[in-house]
Amino acid sequence: MIEITPEEQVELDKALYDALDPLASAIRSRLSGLPEDRKWEAEPVEVALSVLAAWKVVDTEVKRLTATAAGTAGAYGASYERLGSVWGITRQGARKKWPDAVGRPVAESRTVQLCGGTAEVAREPGVGGWRWAGVGADGTRGAAEAEVRYATPEEAAAHAGAFLKGHARVDEGPARVDGAAMRREADDFFGTEDRVGDEDPWGRGARG
Repeated sequence: MIEITPEEQVELDKALYDALDPLASAIRSRLSGLPEDRKWEAEPVEVALSVLAAWKVVDTEVKRLTATAAGTAGAYGASYERLGSVWGITRQGARKKWPDAVGRPVAESRTVQLCGGTAEVAREPGVGGWRWAGVGADGTRGAAEAEVRYATPEEAAAHAGAFLKGHARVDEGPARVDGAAMRREADDFFGTEDRVGDEDPWGRGARG
């Protein structure tokens, strides 16, 4: 099992607490019914329980992301023995923890839909990295920077999701996504070598 340095531990703790703080604040505000500037006016035990509730949310999300990472590694050829070695458990333990991780093919593309916008995440032919391109609900188009290649589709999808969230339209309902225009832009961005047909341009249906 990989160990981190004390310096890395400090940075990790800081990042986790920075991420936790707004979530704990939102939970505390909902539980107390108090306005933002008074949300921490409560007994210490109530405040501590709000923080614990936030950590529970984070714990659930980490488990989901962990399973996704294990599945991605397995799809790229990692065995249960290697998964277990990284996690500090046996091969049998890894199989029990992530029963569907090994032997699952990697999809060549996927769609991210969030806040009324849509993005395509796809593996770049001949390179192996992942990129994204999409359009937000407010009509803004965006894509990964030209030199950026993400190691996993999940990482690319996370960046695409952040873009879509930042370009949600709040004044009215979600904007209609122009699928044909987005397809043309995706073709220009990713190329057309892997296209299967006009209805399923990157073969999502064929690959499951």
